[in-house]
Amino acid sequence: MSTLYIANNRTEDMVGDLAAQTEEERRFAGAGAMRMVWFAKDDDIVVLPRLPEQAYLDYVTSMTRTRLSSLRLIVPPPGEIGEDILSPDRLLDSGFLAELRDAVADRTLAEIAPIYPDAAAVAVARTLGAEDALPGARFAGQGGTTMINSKAVFRAVAAGIDAPIARGAVVASHREAVAEIERILADGHPVILKKEHQVGGLGNEVVSRTDGVRPVGASRVVVVPDRAAVEAYVEDRWNWLTGDRHDRFVVERYIEGSVSVYAEFLVTDDGVELLGQGEMTMSPVFSGLVSPAQSLSGRQVAELEQAGRRMCEPFRDLGYRGVLTPDAILTPDGELLLSETNARISGCTHLYLAIAECLGARDRLGDRVFLEQGGWRVPSFGAAVDLLDRSGLALDLTTRTGVVLVCDMSRLDGTVRYCVVAEDIASARRMQQELASLPVAAAV
Repeated sequence: MSTLYIANNRTEDMVGDLAAQTEEERRFAGAGAMRMVWFAKDDDIVVLPRLPEQAYLDYVTSMTRTRLSSLRLIVPPPGEIGEDILSPDRLLDSGFLAELRDAVADRTLAEIAPIYPDAAAVAVARTLGAEDALPGARFAGQGGTTMINSKAVFRAVAAGIDAPIARGAVVASHREAVAEIERILADGHPVILKKEHQVGGLGNEVVSRTDGVRPVGASRVVVVPDRAAVEAYVEDRWNWLTGDRHDRFVVERYIEGSVSVYAEFLVTDDGVELLGQGEMTMSPVFSGLVSPAQSLSGRQVAELEQAGRRMCEPFRDLGYRGVLTPDAILTPDGELLLSETNARISGCTHLYLAIAECLGARDRLGDRVFLEQGGWRVPSFGAAVDLLDRSGLALDLTTRTGVVLVCDMSRLDGTVRYCVVAEDIASARRMQQELASLPVAAAV
């Protein structure tokens, strides 16, 4: 039995016009898509925007105990925006689909698992005569995934089920936007504005009456001392805020000092299963994560998981199937407020469904902390593997502690993304410091 994985980790539903992404953004997205290899098992098929370095393939499959020779890795021809993103035109290329049909012909296809289950993924499944192998295909094929990832739809559903959310509103006109921003500012609070569709905080900006507000989960802060400044800001940023396609956007109270947290679930025909929870580090937008969340008390963890599950249920009833991650903020007053839902394989799913298996199974994660960050500067991915082995920091399957190299960015900026597995957060921080102090020049 085989699974077909599709590493479409950037779509217009997620980030807007793909052609408007910078070359650097597309290249880093393409590198991030390589994480899909972590999920692959013997005889699976993986569709990637480009082939990873051999050292990366060797490393990941050795960790997951997958026979690399049994995998079928397929890369469609470059599309209109190049070779870094699996854009719909690449997934629907006739030559690629012929190669995919050939790959499927000598396997029993059990499931199709895209990162983002959208209309293009459904079209691939339909072309293969395997629409039933894509969970939730009927819903996804009608734009359902787009709906769930809308921050505007999130607020409507959260309000409808009386889930806790920040004060604010969904706006669709200059007048509404200015009025809502002014209403919150008048009460002495900064305001965060969120694009309807974007990821990692990259679609958020904060406006404030005064200087000194630090952006967390937003790219910048703009000072708007009076209503005229608010009107000018909305006029100037209207196209950006609406994604250059007349989207709505969200205006919310910005609560300084909050911590970003999440609970990740797997939504299936049988129900809603918790995969894990954690907190996100922002500098000022998403830069890493810690799982489980260190800032939450036991009561708050239960509250987050309960609220997250409640957010999943309406979308499950509608027909969504797959990974679904409600995000939230923990305010300085200890209040948990849900902030959005993300319907896709996320930037932490590999921790719970892949790296967990390396450690013995997901149900054994209760005594371990994951700390994932990027930015370890190395000469190459292969050199990083060698350096880890020689330093004694590589993941030890007996102690179930050590460093895992998650994603290879070395061809782009000379870094790799890594995950520290430790018994507690203090041990994870110490291991992170040891990693940073390694003499990488010796690995050349």
